[in-house]
Amino acid sequence: MTKESENNPFKVIDSNEIYKNPWITLQEDKVIRPGGEEGIFGIVSQSGGSTVIPIDGDTVYLSREFRYAINDYSIEGFSGGIEAGESFLGAAKRELKEELGATADQWTDLGVINPLTAIVRSPKAMFMATVLTMGTSKPDQGEVIEVLAMPFTEAIKMVMSSQITHGATCVALQKIALMQRR
Repeated sequence: MTKESENNPFKVIDSNEIYKNPWITLQEDKVIRPGGEEGIFGIVSQSGGSTVIPIDGDTVYLSREFRYAINDYSIEGFSGGIEAGESFLGAAKRELKEELGATADQWTDLGVINPLTAIVRSPKAMFMATVLTMGTSKPDQGEVIEVLAMPFTEAIKMVMSSQITHGATCVALQKIALMQRR
């Protein structure tokens, strides 16, 4: 059942798990809306994940990967879901190693975003990784990842022209740009 908070103006009457697989859960809540009318909410839940933006000097590394849900390729930071018992930072370090083959000596926490707040419960943590040591990548089975290396300013232009549309990547790159201006 959906956890009600003291700030929630909706009263949950009933909550049912409609569908579940290893990656997502779909739940339907019957509610009384703040105005008194009955209604429903569908909520997609995922464990959450991390996105890491590795930077070496003025070079940023991004991935280009086919994303089934959008039926197209997406340019993004190195991203993945949190595994059982793993922290956001732990997931970021694992994804950087698996997908880029790199480790980093310095990590900057860029905060958390909640994409699609009307229907999705899946917090995404963002990190910047610097002082990189490159090695060999070992993507998960089924992942075909092309690594892109470009000037940081080019990545920002790609965000602004909607060539990069992955939410956590867009936010992380813009936060890094603001940090660099200060």
